Amino acid sequence: DVAYLRSVLPSTTEDAFFNYLATLDTSEVTVSAAPEGSVIFARVPFLQVKGPLLVVQLLETTLLCLVSYASLVATNAARFRFLAGPTVKLMEMGLRRAQGPDGALSASKYSYIGGFDYTSNILAGKLYGIPVRGTIAHSFIMSFTSLEEVQPRELSPLAGGEPVDLPALAESWLGRDFQGLLDTYCVRRSGLPNFCAVALALHQLGYWAIGVRLDSGDLAQQSKEIRQMLRACGAHFQVPWFETIPIAVSNDISEENLEEFSREGSEIDMIGVGTNLVTCPLQPSLGCVYKLVEVNGSPCLKLTEDEEKMTMPGTKTIYRLYDAAGHPFMDLMALEEEPSPSAGQELVVHVLGQLSETIKVVPTTVEPLHRTYFRDGQVCEPLPSLQEVRSHAQVSLSQLSPVHRRLQDPQPYPV
Repeated sequence: DVAYLRSVLPSTTEDAFFNYLATLDTSEVTVSAAPEGSVIFARVPFLQVKGPLLVVQLLETTLLCLVSYASLVATNAARFRFLAGPTVKLMEMGLRRAQGPDGALSASKYSYIGGFDYTSNILAGKLYGIPVRGTIAHSFIMSFTSLEEVQPRELSPLAGGEPVDLPALAESWLGRDFQGLLDTYCVRRSGLPNFCAVALALHQLGYWAIGVRLDSGDLAQQSKEIRQMLRACGAHFQVPWFETIPIAVSNDISEENLEEFSREGSEIDMIGVGTNLVTCPLQPSLGCVYKLVEVNGSPCLKLTEDEEKMTMPGTKTIYRLYDAAGHPFMDLMALEEEPSPSAGQELVVHVLGQLSETIKVVPTTVEPLHRTYFRDGQVCEPLPSLQEVRSHAQVSLSQLSPVHRRLQDPQPYPV
């Protein structure tokens, strides 16, 4: 690495600089952060790095790269989770549309943290233990031109016994009086009748069909029509579980689609989301910044004509203040040397955006937001598993007051 840097930096660069880089030591660096999966609001530092200036400057780009896209996708996933409601299962299926394989793998991981239940990315399942789910492709269905191509044809009953010709058994069900992926050709004329025939044939042999997926058209309306037909079929042939067969949907699902499903009502059990989840089209980037706030004990303040880019000087401690209902109602930034606030204690604070005024607040609970994770060259706080991070994220989101959590015109959260 040093040899490469010598080749690209000016020839007048002093040897002492390269010698310093060759012996770089991170043991003087301390990193404090909010736990993974915490809800973080605008202007609140979620990561604090202390150490020699050159070392912490070298960490800037790496740290921002690691947290920006992760936070963006987890937030986007949480929005989909809110819109879908608590009972509908969400499957991330954005591998083909993500920004390269590394972006896709990150998207699978952080959408799971944000509240998705499954991923179609098998590598993410292998590496991170995320539950994997998939479905049949249109191309697989289209590859068959007749039932003669189905091999093997025989399936043994689940309870044992002689193997049965499954395609022939399914065909026999098609001849009776009743009205995977249903819409390769036509949902009502071929997809649904064929699915019911196969599902009833499987039921006759002791098996349960897993579910159906819709990938085009008016998904909410089709789901209601399909549920009605499944109920009628189950009642007619006395197969009670038929009416509960899961219905999954996909097809470039967006937040707007989920709002439509909720508004119109649907019978959808699972939603597959790809492009609009992993590419974050409503906000393609997150404006994370990494700013110097203190050097050699002296606070630093960046003054700029753009007020949003002004920094809050000094090394700070962050506290989250909760009300009697258990909702966080304010985040407090205090200088590190200031006394810690206490539950039940009245605080006089300046709210960002209204700094000329003061207000008084009395928290029911006070939570220090940051923990020290890295000190003296060692990780000093147990790092949570992905499942633990996901659980913490969902708890953090659920604690938010509904006025702050709503997606349309949320009430600003004060800092």
